[in-house]
Amino acid sequence: MSRLTFFFRRLVRMDWKAMWKTSGLLRERSGRSRLWLLCDMLRCAVRYNAGYMDYKIAQMYRLNDAQRRTQITRGLSNQIVRRMNDKAYWHFFDDKATFNALFAQEVRRDWLKVDASTDPEAFGAFLDAHPDIIAKPLEGSSGVGIARYTSADWQGRQAEFLDQLRSRQTGIIEERIVQHPDMMKLCPTSVNTIRIATLLGDKKQGIVYAFLRIGNGNVMDNVDQGGMAARVDLDSGKLLTVGADKQGNTYTEHPMTHTPIVGFEVPFFQEAKDMCLRAAQKVPQMRFVAWDVAITADGPVFVEGNSFPSHAVPQFAAHYPDGIGIMREFREFIDI
Repeated sequence: MSRLTFFFRRLVRMDWKAMWKTSGLLRERSGRSRLWLLCDMLRCAVRYNAGYMDYKIAQMYRLNDAQRRTQITRGLSNQIVRRMNDKAYWHFFDDKATFNALFAQEVRRDWLKVDASTDPEAFGAFLDAHPDIIAKPLEGSSGVGIARYTSADWQGRQAEFLDQLRSRQTGIIEERIVQHPDMMKLCPTSVNTIRIATLLGDKKQGIVYAFLRIGNGNVMDNVDQGGMAARVDLDSGKLLTVGADKQGNTYTEHPMTHTPIVGFEVPFFQEAKDMCLRAAQKVPQMRFVAWDVAITADGPVFVEGNSFPSHAVPQFAAHYPDGIGIMREFREFIDI
């Protein structure tokens, strides 16, 4: 898809109301006029394939052209994914049951598919064995449709609970992951996962980036659910940056637990990297995958793999105080 074609498709699908609201927020933050911001957004859309959310997240209003060219915008991210990942193999990651079966060694937890054919006895046995579960839609992203249930939600009404899950389009239930005590210190309400992106590039293969996603009171740590992210040093496993969320807020410590973020060391980080690098070779037709890894007391486990990695987290402005984005890391692996 050409840059111009992508631009016009985005133009047709644009949420103009949200864009207008965003421009108002940025007017307050930047001191620029709304007209200047809207014109600059349009310029960035044409030149850099940047949507208004890209513009907001990367704070492009404060960047010069040289800095803007180093951002992985939505349009550029789409190009990379479509170039590196064969769509015929996306289903290995997009279907959560298929993913769990293929990567059973790395998932390391019980799960059960929920659909019209689910055996009530097998369902009941699963609930008896796991009084704390996570329910997910079979497909989807950004934490949409994911819920946590405990035995109080189905006690004495397992058949009704199964019908309830089906009506809510639940596709799979899993035993809840119990995270490492150190990860619990950051935020106990969610499993705080590391997003590790592997790239089987033309120049080299390996890990492009790693970010720790941290919840902020919700069940999910996803940034679309109010969570934050901080960059992980690939050598030491320590957090290099402040936590930042999608609204542009930054945190040197977690607002709920007051655990320091900068300098926090992720347990079992080397093992998590090794697991992702091995897994990246299982479906070599998928050359660019973002793995969501949870850390338990026994080591890392997969939560899921993403066939179409989000470009948002790796370009939060707070993680790049010099304004130079993450494109330089990608260029070590592929030509962009």
